[in-house]
Amino acid sequence: MAYLLGIDLGTSSVKTALFAAENLQVIAAADCEYGVEHPLPGYAEQNPAVWWHAVVQTVRAVMIDHDPGLIKGIGIGGQMHGLVCLGSDGKPVCPAIIWADTRSVVEVEMLASLQLRSAATLPGSPAAGFAAASVLWLSRHQPEVLAQTKTILAPKDYVRFCFTNVLGTDPSDAAASWFYDTAVSAWAVEIVEYCGLKQAQLPKINPSSEIVGVVTPQAAETLGLAVGTPVVSGSADLPAQALGHGIVDPGELLVTIGSGGQVFSPRLTSQPDPAQRYYVFQHNMPHRWYAQAAILCGGLSLRWLRDLLGLAKRPDAYEHLSALATAVPPGADGLLFLPYLVGERSPHMDANATGLFLGLHLNHHAGHMARAVMEGVGFALKECLTLLNVDATQVVLSGGVTRSPVWRQILADTWGMTIQVVPEDVPRACVGTAVLAGIGVGIYVNVGEALANVAEQMIEIHPQNQNLYTAPYAQYRRLYPLLKEEMHQLQAGKRNFIVE
Repeated sequence: MAYLLGIDLGTSSVKTALFAAENLQVIAAADCEYGVEHPLPGYAEQNPAVWWHAVVQTVRAVMIDHDPGLIKGIGIGGQMHGLVCLGSDGKPVCPAIIWADTRSVVEVEMLASLQLRSAATLPGSPAAGFAAASVLWLSRHQPEVLAQTKTILAPKDYVRFCFTNVLGTDPSDAAASWFYDTAVSAWAVEIVEYCGLKQAQLPKINPSSEIVGVVTPQAAETLGLAVGTPVVSGSADLPAQALGHGIVDPGELLVTIGSGGQVFSPRLTSQPDPAQRYYVFQHNMPHRWYAQAAILCGGLSLRWLRDLLGLAKRPDAYEHLSALATAVPPGADGLLFLPYLVGERSPHMDANATGLFLGLHLNHHAGHMARAVMEGVGFALKECLTLLNVDATQVVLSGGVTRSPVWRQILADTWGMTIQVVPEDVPRACVGTAVLAGIGVGIYVNVGEALANVAEQMIEIHPQNQNLYTAPYAQYRRLYPLLKEEMHQLQAGKRNFIVE
């Protein structure tokens, strides 16, 4: 038997799965959770050493009682937009600045002004947490960090470097950095230099399924793998998730709710949104792009509520919250939630947006809050689905949310769409990275062949009670325009207090 190894470096955890190459059936899977550091308001950082430790743990876990010599290829995917500054000694010179970081609000404004003058075709408006904004912030506030930086990497590319000792990235992560010209599929030199980087500090770009290195002796000993196992270039996590569902063609829709939430729709061109309410990035498949409308706090909203309610150490916390939400009627008895806990992307593109519960009364309890959070995330993603304007009556749903029957039903009802769910026996991003590895080493010719035994496992959930959400959704949409100025004043006051 031949194996493929797929790794997904998420915001909250690493997930690793070992697959049978002949049919992509899961042989073993493991995950390891970690947190996000917030040393100052607006900061969102992670230590790359923590990622590597989690990868080592999960790889060793899935390889128990399995021969590492049977692994024919390894694919790695990971959280998008983040920045790792790697020094000449191969170690990070500072904590990784990840996608949820909002410190670079001023730099985003500077990049937006530059975009008006730039000849490059960029994926959409700049945003806090994108690598370009984070680099520009470093160049203005901590230039010594960039002076020590040999290469900037996306999060998954750091893990790939630990496997192979080879620096590089792939088109899907390059496109998500805001340093990339989507029309010519190359680095946008003007943007790079404006942000304070030299071209030599950028990694080489290789196709996602191309073999770029092999497992080194040091990594093999640490991970319990075989020296010389091929490693492909890899992918950003969202297109890896889509690939794991076989979504590569226009007209198909994927909604993923992990830490954030994304609506994904493949396209044949790189034309961005003229109103810049969503992004158009490069797919991990050749000659494919995709439109992405994203919210920043999907699953993170429920995780925040879990911790707020003191349930972080309860093993069944999410099942408990789902049970509480099930007992509450649609509309949460008049309680609304805005999931803007770290700002928001589509459609507002506002790093200063803030979260909100509206309508709280003494009769509301934890179940109402849980249901309101689930409904608020559903409303935010409904706005995203409306933005992309894809003529579809059904959508594939992926991510941890699929394990919650009540949340799945809320989403179907708020969207008014049939939802297809693939059983989450293993994260689909791991499937996608394994497919890339299989294509890279010649086991598969194309995606259809790789997923022939996977795509038929979908089940349908039919929407009910859509009319009950018409009024709450209309109220939800009115809240941000009404409160935007107040949100911004609160954020400005917080920054002024910190300065003093």
